[in-house]
Amino acid sequence: MNSRRLTADRDYPRLDVYLASALGITRSAAKKLIDDGNVVCGGAAKASHAVAAGTEVDVAIPDPQVLDLTPQDIPLEIVYEDDDLAVVNKPQGLTVHAGSGNLTGTLVNALLYRLKSLSSINGVIRPGIVHRIDKDTSGLLVVAKNDAAHLSLSAQIADKTCSREYLALCDGIFKEDSGRIETYIGRHPTDRIKMAVVPKEKGRYAATNYEVVKRYARGYTLVRFRLETGRTHQIRVHCKHIGHPIVGDPVYGSKKQQFRLNGQLLHACRLTLTHPVTGERMTFEAPLPEYFERALKVLEKGGVL
Repeated sequence: MNSRRLTADRDYPRLDVYLASALGITRSAAKKLIDDGNVVCGGAAKASHAVAAGTEVDVAIPDPQVLDLTPQDIPLEIVYEDDDLAVVNKPQGLTVHAGSGNLTGTLVNALLYRLKSLSSINGVIRPGIVHRIDKDTSGLLVVAKNDAAHLSLSAQIADKTCSREYLALCDGIFKEDSGRIETYIGRHPTDRIKMAVVPKEKGRYAATNYEVVKRYARGYTLVRFRLETGRTHQIRVHCKHIGHPIVGDPVYGSKKQQFRLNGQLLHACRLTLTHPVTGERMTFEAPLPEYFERALKVLEKGGVL
């Protein structure tokens, strides 16, 4: 059993929402910790209890469970690896972890084949997974090889000391050179597969900073995004919200298709974190994949604004 004391950085409407954010786990996993009696918050804890800023929460992480997932020899680029963590450059089309009825062909299956150990905090389906990127988004993500590293990395994401940057090609011309998008994101009211910008009481706070890299004469903008929060589909939803959906996005994008793509042109290009053991500040970068570069070359022929 791995125990840890947390201190809430702000007010949270629910205890499970706070734990999910602080530990970098799913809300359902946080609720299970609470329901199993592994969380103490000023006495008996309930998932629905509100958490005030400064509240101390004691969490006991259960010992690892036996993994039932099958290791698979799936091609995978490991950018960096040591005894505590690994940084991988995930290709487009690879799902991060298994789900209902989908236990093979994921990043986790590939990690189980290549790495000797993975953290167990996120359960048997998501070993090692500190944060996720969408199946059709490419780029960098960090993987924890033990629970201590997982807790440290999750805390960095919650405290916004872990920097995650993305490059995306968006429809239309951005007027401002830089900006900030702040909304609340939750499930779409009619299409439960999608996420959407929703009223405060129905969603979770989401903040995305952006900076224009290049404007193309054909009506596209290459943009660098920096996440402050990590909501599901956050950049994709925010781009749609401001009227500049990401090119190739099959869920939130426009129907026009100038390029032959298998998904959105969104790439996690830069990741900065503090090593959980050495304290060293580390930055990793991943170049744009070939299909993304090819699209930009097509646009270059039409001129740059």
